[in-house]
Amino acid sequence: MKGKVLIISALFISTLLSAEGIRKEGGETFLEPIQKRDSVLVADQLRYGIVLENVPEGTPLALPEMKPEKDSPLEILGGWQLDSTRVSRRREKPARYDIKASLIVTAFMGGSYTLPDIPVLLNADTLLFRAPEEPLEVKELPIDMETFQPHDIKPQVKFPYTLAELFPWIYGTVMLLIAIAALILWLRYRERKAKENEIKEPAHIRALRKLDKYRGDKFWKPENQKAFYSGVTDTLREYMAARYGVGALEMTTAEIFEDLKGADIPPELYEEMKTLFERADFVKFAKFTATDEENAQVLPQAVRFVTSTYQQEIADEAENGSGEKQEEEK
Repeated sequence: MKGKVLIISALFISTLLSAEGIRKEGGETFLEPIQKRDSVLVADQLRYGIVLENVPEGTPLALPEMKPEKDSPLEILGGWQLDSTRVSRRREKPARYDIKASLIVTAFMGGSYTLPDIPVLLNADTLLFRAPEEPLEVKELPIDMETFQPHDIKPQVKFPYTLAELFPWIYGTVMLLIAIAALILWLRYRERKAKENEIKEPAHIRALRKLDKYRGDKFWKPENQKAFYSGVTDTLREYMAARYGVGALEMTTAEIFEDLKGADIPPELYEEMKTLFERADFVKFAKFTATDEENAQVLPQAVRFVTSTYQQEIADEAENGSGEKQEEEK
C-alpha cells in the first residue's frame, strides 16, 4: 500500500481528527472470527475493522491507535493490517482502491464486550464507523462443577458408513472375485482340453513328439544327464502303458520287463530297451555318468522301439482284419 494511499502515523491522529473537516458516517465495522466455529470461546481471535471503498490513489489516510479500556479483558494483538481487496484503473485518472483495514482482538475471560467505534481521517474528512449493536459474547470452556476441571476435548464424531460410500468397495470386490473365478475356470478348461487332446492323440505320435524335445548333445553334459534319461524313460513308460497295458508308470525296471516278456517285442529290441532302462537307473540313482557314445544311442534306440512296435501293431491289426474277413466270406 505504500505509495498508493498515504498512511499517516497514528501518533498524529489526535491532531488530524481535531482539524477542520466534515464528519460523516463511514458505515459499519465488520467482526469476523479467525477460527471458524459456531461460538466465540476464550482466547479465540477475531478480526475487527472497516472497509474503505473507492479511495483515490495518494489520498491521506489516518487510522486511530486503538487501545482497550483499563482493566478490560479485551486485548488488541498487533497494529492495523491493510489490504487492497480491489483495484480500479482508468486511463489518465488515478487508480482507485477498496481497502480493508483490521485489527486482531481477543478476550481471555468470558463475558459480554462492547466494541468501540472506529474514527478514520480520510482526506481531511472524519469518517465514523459504528461498532456492531450487539455486544461480543465470549464463552468460557465448560467446567465440571463437581471436580472444577475443564472438560477434555471431545473425540471426533464417527458417523456410520453409507451405502453410497461402501458401494465402490463392494463393486470392486465383486468384480475382482468374478475375474479370479473366470481365470480359474479358464485355466481348468484349458488343462482339460489339453488332456483330451492327449487322449485323442495316438500313443506313438505323443511319444515321438516328446522324444523329439531331447535332440541335441546339450543334454549329455554330466549335470544334465539325470534329466535327459528321466525324460526319455518316462516317455517310454507312458508308451508302454498305452501300447501293452502294463502299469509301467508305477513299476520298477525289473517289473516292467518281467511283464513285457510275453509281449510281441523282437528279442534284440527287448534287450536294447532293458539295457537302456538299467543305465538310466544308474544315472538317476547311482550318480553314474554315461559316455558320449552311450548317450548318442539313447534317442535312436527309443525312437526305434516306438516305431517298430507300432508297425508291429498295425501288422497285427491288418492280419486280424483279413482273418475276420475270410471268416465272414466263409
